[in-house]
Amino acid sequence: MSDAGIAVVVVAYDSEETLDECLSRLRAAQDVEEIRVVDNASRDASIDLVQRHALADPRLRFIANPDNPGFAVACNQGAAASTAPWLAFVNPDCFIEADTLARLRGAALTLGDALVGGVLRGEDGALDAAARRRDPDFAAMLRSRGARELSIQRDPARPLQQVDAISGALMLLPRALFARIGGFDEGYRLHAEDLDLCRRARQSGGVVAIANEVEVLHVRGVSSRARPLFVEWHKHRGLWRYFRRFEATRRGRLTRAAVFAMIWGRFPLAALRAALRR
Repeated sequence: MSDAGIAVVVVAYDSEETLDECLSRLRAAQDVEEIRVVDNASRDASIDLVQRHALADPRLRFIANPDNPGFAVACNQGAAASTAPWLAFVNPDCFIEADTLARLRGAALTLGDALVGGVLRGEDGALDAAARRRDPDFAAMLRSRGARELSIQRDPARPLQQVDAISGALMLLPRALFARIGGFDEGYRLHAEDLDLCRRARQSGGVVAIANEVEVLHVRGVSSRARPLFVEWHKHRGLWRYFRRFEATRRGRLTRAAVFAMIWGRFPLAALRAALRR
């Protein structure tokens, strides 16, 4: 095991549409020494795909969960089942290039203790705003609709741009940093766990940044299309947990109640929109 070795964790759930391509690219990627696929009780052919890759490549091993414990739990499982000094978390709907992870590692090394992501672009060419974000301020959101916009514009003068948070769809960090902050918070089931991880990384003295010149195709939402209500429920639950963890103790009772109403008041409309998109 080299000092530059990367362990990649992929969490799959009904991901057969993109999983084969994702794993093929990871197997061809530079400095990838371990690939850990954690399947959260897929009902499609995901496990069959993973087994075929595992038979062809001894670096790839998988964990088949009998139920779906959530994204954060599965990420921690994959990290615990690997030993390489660098950890990368890659969604099954992300298609990396051969040098993507090595470039992210190089960027992280220039910053010291760093959690680094890349630019995520959809099949339609649209940029994923979640790849470059600031921390939510829920009290400010009550006062201004503009405060609800978390995305940060790309700074063309900085190939490596420090931000508050990057997307959990693609992130790389030293294993030592991941261990120091205790990994992902398993109280999140789906959504906001990446915001939480990035915030705790910064609180521990680490840096969070996006490599503006590293771009990855992200076929967003493949696994979530079949269960829009489930996804929206846990998205809103995750936001409420994030607020309680990082902001609630600094706010009065009325503000906490107003934030609760703001978050959960959006849920019925968000669930309806997700169902219509499906």
